[in-house]
Amino acid sequence: MRFEPVSADPRQHPPAATSTAPPLANGHHGPPLPVPVAAPAPQPPRHRVDFAVVRELRRQLSERLTRWQRGREFTPDEEETERARLAVAVVAEYADSVRRAGTPMPAEEERLLLDQVTAELVGLGRLQTLLVDDTIEEVHILGCDQVRITRHGGGVDWAEPIADSDDELVEILQAAARRAGATERSLSTSKPTLDLQLPDGSRLAAVFLVSHRPYAVIRKHNTLDVSLDDIAGSRPDLDEMIDPLLRDFLRASMRAGLNIMVAGLAGAGKTTIIRALMNEIPPDEPYVLLEESRELLPARRNHRHRAVMSFEAREGHGERGLDGRPAGEVTIADLIPVSLRMGVLRIIVGEVRSREIVPMLQAMTTSRGSMCTIHARTPAGVGERIVELALAHGREMTVDQARRMAGNALDLIVYVTVEDETAIGGRKHRFVSHVEEVIGAGDTGRITTTTVFGPGPDGRAVPLHLPERVRDQLLRVGYDARLLTRWIEAGTGAWRRPRQTRLARR
Repeated sequence: MRFEPVSADPRQHPPAATSTAPPLANGHHGPPLPVPVAAPAPQPPRHRVDFAVVRELRRQLSERLTRWQRGREFTPDEEETERARLAVAVVAEYADSVRRAGTPMPAEEERLLLDQVTAELVGLGRLQTLLVDDTIEEVHILGCDQVRITRHGGGVDWAEPIADSDDELVEILQAAARRAGATERSLSTSKPTLDLQLPDGSRLAAVFLVSHRPYAVIRKHNTLDVSLDDIAGSRPDLDEMIDPLLRDFLRASMRAGLNIMVAGLAGAGKTTIIRALMNEIPPDEPYVLLEESRELLPARRNHRHRAVMSFEAREGHGERGLDGRPAGEVTIADLIPVSLRMGVLRIIVGEVRSREIVPMLQAMTTSRGSMCTIHARTPAGVGERIVELALAHGREMTVDQARRMAGNALDLIVYVTVEDETAIGGRKHRFVSHVEEVIGAGDTGRITTTTVFGPGPDGRAVPLHLPERVRDQLLRVGYDARLLTRWIEAGTGAWRRPRQTRLARR
């Protein structure tokens, strides 16, 4: 048995559009000019794995590991080290036998086989191939044989089947649920949905039985440890999401202990912004991190923040109690009051998506430096989104009460914009477009804000107004917002790189 390169499918890689027109100008006059679309770089041939070989080698590896474990006391680290050693030995022996049979096996094929055998043993199966590919941003698994990959920059590809059948795909997802996460997760007839963090930090959501076929989506997080400097242009491999002016403002806001809500669409980069802001928290300061499934915690693996207390919501199982909730369920809303008793100043919630926004806002009124993320289509819609979620808290909540609560709790709303130009030969652009200072609930009952940073000529945030409510808090940590005055008068920001958009802005 051997590996064979996968032949290119012209339907998956249509020929690139060409044009003899001059490149797009950055000026503000006239309609956009046609832009030549560069031909995609040739991809190295992918190799198809014979999974009959994978399963046989996994069986041999399992037998050897069982013999090693028998009658021996060992730690998890020792077991992992021995498993890795045995996996290398088993695959090397197979590769040698193939070479002796007259079919050389390239080193790349041998490495891929090793990855698959190891993945089969720990229950991830062919998912492991996708997890180790750093060029992948998102994966849609639409049944066992339809695997759609979105790569960084917006390229789309179709991968090999993830399993031999839909039943095997469900088994892989169930194994991932059993092994991943600190809290119990399951995918079963009584719980046909799944949401968890995979070992590499990626986010997995899956559903079956209530869908035509089992479906799963993996959102990879390749920027687990990121700083404000990184997203301000110091790292060429990351989008320039903020400029140095906004970086300094956000850094001072964290030092001043301002309560910040990061808003935007799914995939806009809200989690990246939160990670960068968390990097500004002093290393020895205790704080609480609350998440439905852990996404932010991997950024702390560098042990920068030793005092962080990470809580994860727990799914309920079994019959529902008198309150209508499954037995054993622990939600973010349940954990926020517990967090307030942990003696911390900051509470960070990975995402507010339901009635937990009310205890979160209540916690913000008695804390400093707290943060959360929220989904919203537009910056102007953030306030109404807050009200919408707050009304889900219960009948006692009113619209006016929700607005007053948000006005008292929040200091800044940071809106992250994503513009997808892949359909016209471009890429996805992610950047901060707005920073709104929350003034309070106005006479009209609506949340009153001041746009401190707003869209400039290319849509990215530039200084527009000086902050009012938080000015003194910023001064106390050495930041004088009046430094922004000349930039406000000029109507520009300090972005380091021009935005390579396919569209000209008038």
